[in-house]
Amino acid sequence: MKKKSFTTMPTFVIFSVAMLAMSFASYSYDPVLCYIEIAVSVVTAGIVVVSTLRFRNYIATTVRSTAEKINGFNPEFLDKYKIPVTVLGAEGEIIWSNTRFRKQFCNGKNPEGDMISPYIGGKKITDVADHETFETACNGNEFVGLVISTNEGYVCYFVENTYYKQIMREYNATRPCVAIITFDNSDDFSNESDEIYSEVSLNVQSFLQRWANEYNALFKIIGNNRYMIIFKETDVDKLVEQKFPILQEIHGIKAGQHTATVSIGLCRGINSLKDSETNARKALDMALGRGGDQVAIISNNIYEFFGGTSATSEKVSKVRMRVIANAIKRTINDCDKVFVMGHRFSDLDCIGAAIGMQSVMEKSFNLYSKIVVDKTKTMAEKLIDYAEKNIGKDIFITPDEAMKQVTPKTLLIIVDTHLRNSLESPQLYDECKKVIVIDHHRRAVNYIDNALVFCHEPFASSACEMCSEIISCIDDKAIGYAQADALLAGIMLDTKNFVLKTGVRTFEAAAYLRRRGATTINVKQMFSDSIETYREKVSIVCDAKIYRNCAISIAKGADGDVRLASAQAADELLTLENVKASFVIYESGGKICISARSFGAVNVQIIMEKLGGGGHQTMSATQLSDINKEQALKMLIEVIDTNLEDASCK
Repeated sequence: MKKKSFTTMPTFVIFSVAMLAMSFASYSYDPVLCYIEIAVSVVTAGIVVVSTLRFRNYIATTVRSTAEKINGFNPEFLDKYKIPVTVLGAEGEIIWSNTRFRKQFCNGKNPEGDMISPYIGGKKITDVADHETFETACNGNEFVGLVISTNEGYVCYFVENTYYKQIMREYNATRPCVAIITFDNSDDFSNESDEIYSEVSLNVQSFLQRWANEYNALFKIIGNNRYMIIFKETDVDKLVEQKFPILQEIHGIKAGQHTATVSIGLCRGINSLKDSETNARKALDMALGRGGDQVAIISNNIYEFFGGTSATSEKVSKVRMRVIANAIKRTINDCDKVFVMGHRFSDLDCIGAAIGMQSVMEKSFNLYSKIVVDKTKTMAEKLIDYAEKNIGKDIFITPDEAMKQVTPKTLLIIVDTHLRNSLESPQLYDECKKVIVIDHHRRAVNYIDNALVFCHEPFASSACEMCSEIISCIDDKAIGYAQADALLAGIMLDTKNFVLKTGVRTFEAAAYLRRRGATTINVKQMFSDSIETYREKVSIVCDAKIYRNCAISIAKGADGDVRLASAQAADELLTLENVKASFVIYESGGKICISARSFGAVNVQIIMEKLGGGGHQTMSATQLSDINKEQALKMLIEVIDTNLEDASCK
């Protein structure tokens, strides 16, 4: 530690006396030199004396100002304090300390001249003076410190709290963390046979019991295929580090073509067991809303996810959709008008679903109903033109027009998104007191949580598929051939012509729309592109590079049709050999966007979430601000390097 110069003053005094003695000794050799040396010695001694007097005055002033700061201060008793105390100079140098400070901080040595900073965790004295207490540690002990400024310096007190800190750490380490677990695809096995279902359920339960026993945790069955495990906080740290291998162990339970999966909601950081259980259920809902087969950890309302690489299991039963349809009917009874709105830069799925719901609201319930869309910023221009020609130009209005017509009884139906920041008009959502959400994207953390009806099906192929089922339960006569064409176009877009995320209910919805008059030729024409868009798409594909089985390309254009061309190019890149995922970086609206696609071998949602985006396992995207395309590429590659293995479907 660097000492202050005043601590070396005794040495200077000895040195000055030695110089004076040597001066007299040199008289016999050279009297002139002797006089010069005597003069220098006298001057040096004078400087030392003056410096010593000034230092004593400095110490006296500092201690005196400290005494004035402390009522009842008595210097004789300060050294007998049972807590470490030190008096500091104006720059934080130690000019006095009591016995307790020297013993606990300095191993009995005199610290005078040392700076206080090393003893208070490297902090500057000005950063902690006259503020709240601060934490520090020295020689294996922990202290709470308090610094009071005086006129000329500072006085610093320390209270040892090592014992209490150890108790706190032990308490935090053993704090209970509730995990709620569900066998989320049990329906797949129940359709096989009762014997297979029972065997698989028992195997899942056995795996979970062994998992709990491994950590000496409490295991409890709380319902049909639903379990609770209470871990310690330190156990959760280990599980997070290991990335919850129980998910992969459960995958080892198979029967026929099905693989067992579980979803886990875990809460940490809460003292109350009841509140921890409530938050664990909330986390489980989030895990299921994201497609299941994953762990969702909630801590201080912040989520952390693990797993989620398995394809979402399709639910064959339509009972829930009938319940949703009835809930929508009840909600509509007290409304005077309805607006249907989707996400920004709307696509065929968004507009198609909106057209279907608008038609039902108007024809089945005789309500004023309009679709809110910005026609200047949409990727569904051909569908909008088709709808205006065959249904009517007055079904679409701008967000500004809708804002002028909002009343306390206005109902807003949101389709193809469940995020406020993604809406065509977040301001319209804020104005409407009644909201219904219909979406198929995997649930994000900041989802709309005040909807009267929240219809969220992550296993559905598209919002149009969901709306088709709802419409068939409400009044299938409300849609004609034009509305059926619009809904079918949305399904074909999100399934890539019935290739991705296509289940039994997807084909049933398509068959229903075909019966209602949908024509595949009309739908196919909505996918036609301009020559400029096609050229842009080809350019993006030709510029692609392959990195770790991922095709990555940067679009040269900006705005215009680049958004549509980039999405199509991302789909096209998947047809290349050995490409498991594709990413296209482009600029739109002053932001850098990334469009991500896969056929299921890589969960691109996990990768995009690391960059602040989201979406589906096979289709996802994100937007980045205040960076350029090259920086976005570097960020993307870093995320791929870090998360590709976790995002790869086993």
